This record gives sequence, structure tokens and C-alpha cells, in this order.
Amino acid sequence: MACGRPGYGAAVGYDVTDLPAAALEFLTERHLATLTTLRGDGSPHVVPVGFTFDAGSGLVQVITNGRSRKAAHAAAGGRAAVSQVDGRRWLTLEGRTHVLTAPDDVADAEERYARRYRVPRPNPERVVVVLTVDRVLGSVPPWA
Repeated sequence: MACGRPGYGAAVGYDVTDLPAAALEFLTERHLATLTTLRGDGSPHVVPVGFTFDAGSGLVQVITNGRSRKAAHAAAGGRAAVSQVDGRRWLTLEGRTHVLTAPDDVADAEERYARRYRVPRPNPERVVVVLTVDRVLGSVPPWA
């Protein structure tokens, strides 16, 4: 309990189906994050990414090149985590992964990305890494 505020600085587990307003707002702000996937040998592969989160479905989406390591790791169906940090506020969303390749799915993910960040440059090899979130940890105080 840093600063005498309950939970400040300490990790809190959140229910992905009932995230507090401060957490949902934080996930719409324009911040980059890290995506951690697992290599075949079990070691972490960590890269910076832009991502979107749909609270209704509990899905994180990351657009990327279909030949990227993160896409290959996600296609293997393992677990991954996206972690966003801004000063003392942070959230980590964890879950199982899969990859979408259908043009309509890619176009939808690009539109979501453009609303949060900017219009992505054209990439005919683009795919969507999807995380089905089942665990959320973080520290996003309501007074932040």
C-alpha cells in the first residue's frame, strides 16, 4: 500500500468480464504494450506492439506480418500476455492464442487498430494474433 492508498502499487486481479471503468479507460488510451509469447523451447519472446481490447468479447487483437515469430508462436495455440504500462499504472492481459487470416477478420482488426493508434500501412501478409483473455492483473487506481 504505497502512498497510503489501498492497492496502490500492488498487483490486483480483475475479472475480465467486469473490469473497472479506470481499467477500461486505460485500455483505450494510446499506449504501446509488450506481447509475450513462448518459443518452442519455452523461453519468452517479448516484442513491443500496438493492440486493441474488446471488453464485450474479452479478446485482445494484435495485427502483424504473417511471417513474424509472434504469429508463429500464437498459431501454435499456446498462452501469451499483453502488458501495457504508463507510469505507475499497468495492466497485463493473459490468455490462449490463435491467429486469424481471413480478409474480413484482418480488415476488422485494422479498423480497430486505426481507431486507437493510426491507420496501419498496407501489408498483404497481415494476420491477426488473438488472445482470449482469461486473466487480468494490474494496478490501475481509480484516482489515476
